[in-house]
Amino acid sequence: MKLTTKGRYAVTAMLDLALHNSENPVSLAEISERQDISLSYLEQLFSKLRRSGLVISMRGPGGGYQLNGSPADIAIADIITAVDESVDATRCGGMGDCQNNKRCLTHDLWTELSDQIRVFLSGITLADMTERADVQETAARQQQRIEFLTSAAS
Repeated sequence: MKLTTKGRYAVTAMLDLALHNSENPVSLAEISERQDISLSYLEQLFSKLRRSGLVISMRGPGGGYQLNGSPADIAIADIITAVDESVDATRCGGMGDCQNNKRCLTHDLWTELSDQIRVFLSGITLADMTERADVQETAARQQQRIEFLTSAAS
């Protein structure tokens, strides 16, 4: 089972957005800087997230993105699904044609694991993540780094 960069970055970016979600939209440039994710890659991800209804975009000066709803209503599984990512531990993509177009010995085991992962990720929301002390500490460190770099450049 492999969660690709696309899914990982989408969850990271959405968590950053949830942490900085206020009355003002958050620009992708800010997320890019804090999370060290390419701006062009974020643009691709947020296009999918917007189409899935997880975020809304604001154009113009001071524009950016906001969550479309409460962080408590957005599950990690929703984010992964929105960027066309699947969490599948089978070799066959769940089709059951793993070995010479037939089920392999362990097909059901990997299917059940995939189901458990989906249930696990469906049970965790952005709000759950923002409340974690380790997430808050990391976000504070990232923000301090950005503030230091901004003041040093001035």
